[in-house]
Amino acid sequence: MPHHKVIVGMIIFLSVVFAVAGEADADSDFKSFYLELEAGPVWQSMNDVRIPGDSGTEFSFKDLTGSGPYAAGRFSLGWNIRERHGVRLVAAPLRVTGTGTFDEPVSFAGKTFAADASTEGKYKFDTYRLRYRYLFLDKNDWRLRAGAALLLRDAEIELEQNGIKASDSNVGVVPLLSFAADWMFADRWTAMFDFEGLAGGPGRAFDVALKLQHDLSDSWYVSGGYRLLEGGADNDTVYNFAWFNFAFLSVGYRF
Repeated sequence: MPHHKVIVGMIIFLSVVFAVAGEADADSDFKSFYLELEAGPVWQSMNDVRIPGDSGTEFSFKDLTGSGPYAAGRFSLGWNIRERHGVRLVAAPLRVTGTGTFDEPVSFAGKTFAADASTEGKYKFDTYRLRYRYLFLDKNDWRLRAGAALLLRDAEIELEQNGIKASDSNVGVVPLLSFAADWMFADRWTAMFDFEGLAGGPGRAFDVALKLQHDLSDSWYVSGGYRLLEGGADNDTVYNFAWFNFAFLSVGYRF
């Protein structure tokens, strides 16, 4: 299925359930929905590439473009259903660009790039995620949630050197397991662990965050923390494994 149709389907689905829930909870003080914007710098600890996976030259995209920092962010729209069930749509674009040189000739996507020549690299890994979680423990100061997510991946790697350009793009849907633990250790303060990931077959994907959240009011909150994004694929078409580290601040609004 084309990725734009998946995105449209996600948006339509959430729009319908938001409208239905909005009517049902119109007279309730419970805040069912939230918007959250996250932003901050990201560094790449590892980004190894070989395209095609069975015949290209393996190289470090991090060594070519530098470790960073680069700007990154994500936007979330969520719906909490009577506190037990939650649906969330996340858009998380990620772009890394830079210029460097190779120590040896590199065969990439059918083109050969010379050593010791200025080479521009562009790396895109945009993801769109639809997640469901169930609150299975709400006791004392702890809340635990578990569920699953569908991740739509829109990825592309491009190299350009002296008029020679080659790129490889990949679009796909990946299922993920999802878990979160919240510890409300003080009035209006919450420590959070957030995990989504799955490993198996020729690849894996992990998105893990540790953050501290402070409620400014019943509607507004701010948070900050660390996030890692790690994973990749190894097959005949593409070999790419990367590790990104994020430091972020976020602001959210409940309504």
